[in-house]
Amino acid sequence: MSTTAPLAVTMGEPAGVGGELSLKAWQARHSGARPFFVLDDPDRLAALAKQLGLDVPVQTIARPEQAAAVFRAALPVLPVHLAAPVTPGRPDVANAPATIEAIERAVQFAKAGAIAGIVTNPIQKKTLQDAGFRHPGHTEFLAELAGGVEVAMMLACPQLRVIPVTIHLSLADAVKSLDGEQIVRAGRIAARGLRDLFGIAHPRLAVAALNPHAGEQGAMGDEERRIIVPAIEALQREGIAAHGPAPADTMFHAAARPAYDVALCMYHDQALIPIKTIDFAGGVNVTLGLPFVRTSPDHGTALDIAGSGRADPASLLAAIDMADDMARRRGH
Repeated sequence: MSTTAPLAVTMGEPAGVGGELSLKAWQARHSGARPFFVLDDPDRLAALAKQLGLDVPVQTIARPEQAAAVFRAALPVLPVHLAAPVTPGRPDVANAPATIEAIERAVQFAKAGAIAGIVTNPIQKKTLQDAGFRHPGHTEFLAELAGGVEVAMMLACPQLRVIPVTIHLSLADAVKSLDGEQIVRAGRIAARGLRDLFGIAHPRLAVAALNPHAGEQGAMGDEERRIIVPAIEALQREGIAAHGPAPADTMFHAAARPAYDVALCMYHDQALIPIKTIDFAGGVNVTLGLPFVRTSPDHGTALDIAGSGRADPASLLAAIDMADDMARRRGH
């Protein structure tokens, strides 16, 4: 694969802001940028560009390798046709198959070596699940499409990287399901991903506590002593620089962050609250453990502003740039 191999951007939820973000990302392209194409409905994107007053020509392509020749003058779109008209802010279950098809085709291209990586626009999980989608989110679906590999969801911005050990679970279920094997598995994937994708030769992992004050020696919970400490010791025996459990109320401030390369967090919001507070617009979702590069904006479908022209492409642009960087480290 040459360094001009494109990135594939999936449509995401068509009633959300994904289409607007894709158009604005092409508009913000810079000289020397790696080309990307969008797996989407070209008629829908052309109409959306006109509606929003965006000067973005749309050109249909048939194969990923055609994107480079088109990218300078127009947004390349590899067609995935929608079954129903799109009303901004109002997802339609009839269009769920197209959203899923865009993801599946992107993975097929990645596995065939036709693209340098995948950037996914946000999906509306409930709409997909109403159509029969049986996965909690992108991360689990991509792991299955890649052959059932073990993956970890990492959120990254220039100031912080975090990995939630438990992901798309209620807080009650996350606490019940937490075990040392999950922590060790996430730590292994994190260390390997930081080496391979981010060029960090000796990754340092900070492992968050579950309870306030790291359990206060058992007075506020025993999960630290019973689950988290043994997992940290297991990672250390494997040569991984893991330390903790660190109280979550002190490990994310500016003076603490330089001591580690990634924070392993015990549940979803423990990871996402700090990174979205630090850099809401520029955060990127990265799936570690896949045999191909995958990134995504660190935000949702924003149905409340869909079609208004107010969507901020900063996170999608950051996801595209990060996918490009990681692909280059892999030699693509």
